[in-house]
Amino acid sequence: MNWTISQNNKVINLADISVVNMSELREDIIKQAKHNKRVIGYFGQYEDEKIKLYVILADDKNSELLLSSSIFDKNDSYDSITEEMPVFHMFEREFYEEFGIEPIGHPWLKPVRTHKKEYPFFKMDGEEVHEIAVGPIHAGIIEPGHFRFMCNGEKIYDLEIQLGYQHRNVEQLFLQSKGFSSHLAESIAGDTVIGHNLAYSNAMESLLNIEISNKAALIRLIALEMERIAIHIGDLGAISNDIAYLMGNAVFGATRTLVINTLLEISGSRFGRGLIRTGGVVYDIDRKLTDRINAMLDKILKDVERMTETMFSSASVLSRLERTGTLNTEKAHELGMVGLAARASGISLDVRVDYPCKWDKDLCLNKIIMQNGDVYSRAYIRYQEINQSAKIIKDLLLKLFLYDKEPLLVKTDKTLFPNSLVVSMVEGWRGEIVHVAITNKIGGLTRYKIKDPSFNNWYGLAVAVRNNGISDFPLCNKSFNLSYCGNDL
Repeated sequence: MNWTISQNNKVINLADISVVNMSELREDIIKQAKHNKRVIGYFGQYEDEKIKLYVILADDKNSELLLSSSIFDKNDSYDSITEEMPVFHMFEREFYEEFGIEPIGHPWLKPVRTHKKEYPFFKMDGEEVHEIAVGPIHAGIIEPGHFRFMCNGEKIYDLEIQLGYQHRNVEQLFLQSKGFSSHLAESIAGDTVIGHNLAYSNAMESLLNIEISNKAALIRLIALEMERIAIHIGDLGAISNDIAYLMGNAVFGATRTLVINTLLEISGSRFGRGLIRTGGVVYDIDRKLTDRINAMLDKILKDVERMTETMFSSASVLSRLERTGTLNTEKAHELGMVGLAARASGISLDVRVDYPCKWDKDLCLNKIIMQNGDVYSRAYIRYQEINQSAKIIKDLLLKLFLYDKEPLLVKTDKTLFPNSLVVSMVEGWRGEIVHVAITNKIGGLTRYKIKDPSFNNWYGLAVAVRNNGISDFPLCNKSFNLSYCGNDL
């Protein structure tokens, strides 16, 4: 059997993962894809003088993960999977960049993060074609990324996005840490403190074979949904700003502040830093704080509803949002899109539903799906998810006091399971976060792999802006709101 079946946060012994010849594994990957399996992990690890490739496929319908592997000598090669399945193009590029194993026939084998003096940008010939270069240094406080547009007048023919300007070496830092690295997990992407730290903590707790309290689990999920609400409201404000809808920008900006200030009340940080630690949480939510959270939610729901109804009934707003930056379902599936950007294009993916934890199953979560894949869809889904997340938080708060006497943090002197692998998936506000941890024979981390949803979606942005006006790019960009540092690990 070529595949080991696992689940979210389930520990697998490395000896149980099949090692398959790459040509056979390639054929089987393509076969599995025809049965609606999708890639969520494709990365290497040095083993003695060899390089081991791990492949992880997601079976969303059955909430299962399929794991397999293959062994390469240095400077080996194999027939590219991207030729058959474009969704693999970023995964193969990253594997090649890190380990030098070439996917023969890959149509776009360019660096993901490593910069060379002459980056091979796509070129177009023609007297009317001109290039516009933006970045990597931007006017605002955003992080560095370069955008190279090929235009005919105002019309975008092609956009190529070059990232990799930050070399933080995050994955390696997890291996060098002495103890648990919650502070590092919180810094993977500064706007996804809760999402990434939750994925890391879940992975470590699985490898430690410890179960956190119900109380701690509920507080974590409350924080996760508060993070989702805060960023979604902020994004609606940013989209409003890019179409000069200044009332929306002001109202959404002030409303977001109410949410992050409530996170500040819980944890001492407006972004939730310091709240989640391996074994549970550090801070409690008592009855007085519960009342303030509920009051905050009631206010922001009224304000967001009033503002969005006004905004989305404006003809001038709709003229900018509808049919702008469109990505249809077929293209979104082909590119392997995830998260709200995928759901806006009709792709039914949400970790909370497809790979639910104990409490997700009790919340009657519904995937919010739209079909048009334009800026309007990506904006309106945010509004719908704000409403849903507020209801989730209220439901979780009601459950919280059933476990009032339980501890916040479970301390342990256990070591991580040896010779093991665990996959941890979390639906962050941007989409599917994947952390993979591998241990050696003494329980030390030997590989820590991170996939932020931006890794899947940056190329989706590049495709979505084709045939749009260059002035619509900032609006399209905000509607995706992808992470530079989530890519530049």
